[in-house]
Amino acid sequence: MTKIKDIRVWSADLVNTKPYTIAFKTIDEVRNAFVQITLDDGTTGIGSGNPSEFVVGETLDQCLEALEEKNLEFLIGRDIREFNQLTYEVWEKLPKNPSARAALDIALHDVFTKYLDVPLVKFLGQKIKRLPTSITIGIKGVEETLMEAEDFIKRGFKVIKVKAGKNLDEDVERLMKLRERFGNGIVIRVDVNQGYTAQQTIELYGRTFDYLNIELFEQPMPAGDIAAMKALPREVRHVIAADESLITPTDAIDLAISPRAAGIFNIKLMKCGGVSQAIKISDVATAKDVDLFWGCNDESIVSITAALHAAYACPMTRYIDLDGSLDLGKDVVRGGFILRDGFMMCSDKPGLGVELV
Repeated sequence: MTKIKDIRVWSADLVNTKPYTIAFKTIDEVRNAFVQITLDDGTTGIGSGNPSEFVVGETLDQCLEALEEKNLEFLIGRDIREFNQLTYEVWEKLPKNPSARAALDIALHDVFTKYLDVPLVKFLGQKIKRLPTSITIGIKGVEETLMEAEDFIKRGFKVIKVKAGKNLDEDVERLMKLRERFGNGIVIRVDVNQGYTAQQTIELYGRTFDYLNIELFEQPMPAGDIAAMKALPREVRHVIAADESLITPTDAIDLAISPRAAGIFNIKLMKCGGVSQAIKISDVATAKDVDLFWGCNDESIVSITAALHAAYACPMTRYIDLDGSLDLGKDVVRGGFILRDGFMMCSDKPGLGVELV
């Protein structure tokens, strides 16, 4: 009783209760695709996908088209114990649709580890028990930034990620005011979303890294200009997290070739196409001694939980930014990760530990 009997696909707007601005757009809705795989014994697994068109060139409509019934027939009747072959075929058959692959890949991981009756993180090999997640403040004025940070801190978060990339002086002022108001009781990360030139990146580092005790700078420069990233001073590159530059395991290899373009890799399941590809990127990071930073889009608890399980199975994981479900107005599942005083933990339930509402 281990054959895949049925695959159900649907979409839902999970509603963003706090629209926010980053360097290249404003996010005000959260449409996700969902996949539920059912085995012939009734065991189910769920996955979800939310593409970032600007980063991977995939829209949600294209994701849903890729998940049409005719494209999934190769999985029907297959034995879930062929797990590694199934995830490989998902990668092979949907090369241009990373979020569709992610939804299927996550659902396969969920249903397989439910079949095994173990949490996904235990199947992958748990290395980490808990880490604090950062929580994100979009590009906004100083007072709004301080008010939002204060609200997050009251809720137990101690790691604040500040979106930047539109105006260097204004970005520095916001960071200065955050440090003045809250002292060293919080960790500050900066996400520039490709908004700066090489010279602006160096200036941002010089004006803030030591003076304001900034932890890291996420993708300050255009993703495609790896040569320019590699030409930055070593001390700057060491605290840069490559995000939009890092989509595939091949990208990870290119970034890690000396001189290393970044000291940190940001892995998102929606960029690379799910847990199986994320683990391949992690293997490159482990081989090249690169720290890992796990991020997300605005996503369902389903894929956020999958990313957390993958992150905690990787020895180079140092940072998580898995706040993508925290401002949703609703979701299609309950359960999943455990959040306590800003720290995220996996549950001990089989699979992802989520169930449909």
